[in-house]
Amino acid sequence: MDIGTPVTRPPDLYGRPRSDSFMQKLAAFSDNAVTRLARRSSPPGRPPATKMPVIRELVVAAKHQEAEDVVSLRLAAPAGSSDGSSDGSSDGEKLPPWQPGAHIELHLPSGRKRQYSLCGDPADRYRYRIAVRRIANGGGGSAEVHDVLGEGMRVAITGPRNAFPFAAEASVLLIAGGIGITPLLPMAREAARRGLDWRLVHTGRSRGSMPFAAELAELAAAAPGRVSIRPDDESGVPEAADLLSSSPAAGAVYCCGPAPMIDGVRRAFGGSCASALHFERFAPAPITDGRPFELQLGDTGRVLPVPYDRSALDVLHEALPDLPFSCRQGFCGTCRVRVAHGDVDHRDRRLTATERAAGAMLPCVSRAPEGERLVLEV
Repeated sequence: MDIGTPVTRPPDLYGRPRSDSFMQKLAAFSDNAVTRLARRSSPPGRPPATKMPVIRELVVAAKHQEAEDVVSLRLAAPAGSSDGSSDGSSDGEKLPPWQPGAHIELHLPSGRKRQYSLCGDPADRYRYRIAVRRIANGGGGSAEVHDVLGEGMRVAITGPRNAFPFAAEASVLLIAGGIGITPLLPMAREAARRGLDWRLVHTGRSRGSMPFAAELAELAAAAPGRVSIRPDDESGVPEAADLLSSSPAAGAVYCCGPAPMIDGVRRAFGGSCASALHFERFAPAPITDGRPFELQLGDTGRVLPVPYDRSALDVLHEALPDLPFSCRQGFCGTCRVRVAHGDVDHRDRRLTATERAAGAMLPCVSRAPEGERLVLEV
């Protein structure tokens, strides 16, 4: 997931705007203390341990069709975990708190791991809600949620974790594309609760494809003039400058949706009256400034060429199908490998300087200089 801030600052190695210090502190807060403690006890020559995620078993308490190809799941503590019931009622076990923008990692029965934004009410401590759009020709995770998971089934999660925190600036514009409404819906409710000057624009192919229509209608009725629903088949595909035109002066923009929409908003942001841009992607960002390099699989001597337009993870996964991965955007750490030899061009937002020096690498985003060969411990 990517988080951007004022685009007047120089871009980082990903070609994205740099985060301001406040947002960096928010994103890193949950990891720093445990990382420091783990680093002290790590054996020499190996990447220091980071905070081990807590895996929690929940039950699918409810499953609803929210739109064409979109289902929502309500997850609650299973029966027997407390003195409550299995439906996640107020007598059940409380779940860890979360703030708008947070996500959980869903551990599917097949072993796949996928991350989904929490889109329910943070005040509801007994249920988490996520929404999943079926992605044709995807990696299979969304199809598994749609076709395999049912009410009453148990499923493991890790999190919540927040890589897209809502700073609750005095004036905000929320721009959602399709399923991108999931992290922004709790932000809109929080903005309304705080009495902020806020606007929400939800775009999509058609009304039938846009989830949570009833909830957005209720929000619009309670806050006249602040919610705009813009289906492409009714009003045409909006231009990014048009979407940004409703931004309050010097306000902050939060954007989540398809990559073309995010890229368009980023390009048009400089011509808007907004002062800060934060965004989240559901797919890996395009590779920028990629150069070809090589990966060697340990002492086997097997060498894998990595082209300029592919990630090291993609190439590794073809050779090592069991290699775990999740976010593919350099912040979860699931795909971590150890580099025994070679210079790494680190592009992640997870590893500490000490971990990098010890050889840790996240191949989903990190690369190597042109022509370099990275020898991996596998």
